[in-house]
Amino acid sequence: MTRKSEDASRSTIRDVAARAGVSASTVSRVLGGVYPVSASTRNRVMRAVQEMDYVADARAKAIAGVATPTLAFVLEDITGPSFALMAHGVEREAMRLGHLCLVCSTEGDARHEQEFVEMMRAQRAAAVILVGGGADTVEYRERTRRMADSLASAGSRLVLCGRPPLGPGAPVTVIEYDNEGGAYALVAHVLAQGHQRVLYLGGKSDHSTAQGRERGYLAAHRARGVEPAEELVLHGDFTRDSGHRLMREALERKLDFTAVVAATDMVAAGALTALHEAGLSVPGDVSLAGYDDIPFARDLHPALTTVHVPYEELGRLAVRTALGREPNTPDEHLLLGTHVVVRDSVAPLKADGA
Repeated sequence: MTRKSEDASRSTIRDVAARAGVSASTVSRVLGGVYPVSASTRNRVMRAVQEMDYVADARAKAIAGVATPTLAFVLEDITGPSFALMAHGVEREAMRLGHLCLVCSTEGDARHEQEFVEMMRAQRAAAVILVGGGADTVEYRERTRRMADSLASAGSRLVLCGRPPLGPGAPVTVIEYDNEGGAYALVAHVLAQGHQRVLYLGGKSDHSTAQGRERGYLAAHRARGVEPAEELVLHGDFTRDSGHRLMREALERKLDFTAVVAATDMVAAGALTALHEAGLSVPGDVSLAGYDDIPFARDLHPALTTVHVPYEELGRLAVRTALGREPNTPDEHLLLGTHVVVRDSVAPLKADGA
């Protein structure tokens, strides 16, 4: 058995070429897989690579134009169930199309996000997909427009999933789902069961996704000639802990409501626990609905009425769209539909529950 190099980490492409008895350019062709070489030559090169534990420099491969095609999926919180579903769709579609998918979690740090995007630009990633709502501010638009222009200049495409659009002319693809329409349909369903005072557990007031869902809540009431009471709209974030806290706050304040609509299924899960802790049954005493239709929604007790968002298809569509467009294609805006999934957590209002 041939002994590996004493310092494998310092092996160079020329060392591999010398071991295999070929030129350095031949080694590059074998590793890049873009030029035909004989089977015997390929076998010699790959045997030398293994014996020397050689790892190609990704920067050198990028410069040579033979790097594995990549795309990046950038999100704020990798632990969120809806984001995990979207990431699954992105990875499966990227794999199907022969691309490597890199995932970055920024934890809401705009600078970290920008640094990662610049790294992907340097690596000539085919596309960068930014996921999750945010505040639609001038600073956001300017910063994101700079990223879009920078990526386009390097032959890459920026895709915004669920993020505020940038306006006409930006080289970006925006893919959203109908937040407002989904919330409208859900609240209309709850109101149709006879409930008139519906508590809403929302997200941050400046968050674009939260704003869309709250608009749907308000519009469904107004379509029935009802103006919802201001005290029935509470703001937090999209987490289970926020739902638990807001629900306890509503109960402690003795707010008058017969149904609860939560901005996400995670918020609804926290609210459900708080209701159970207070000795209230769902839907016997209070009806409850969520939003997202993440997998565990059907396993709650009772199973949760919610809005289905096609997160996995959203991820797949983001990849297909990004890889099917020229980098400098002007902005395009795609909107996916949502629909209400009726389960057991919402029931008609009891005759004495008005």
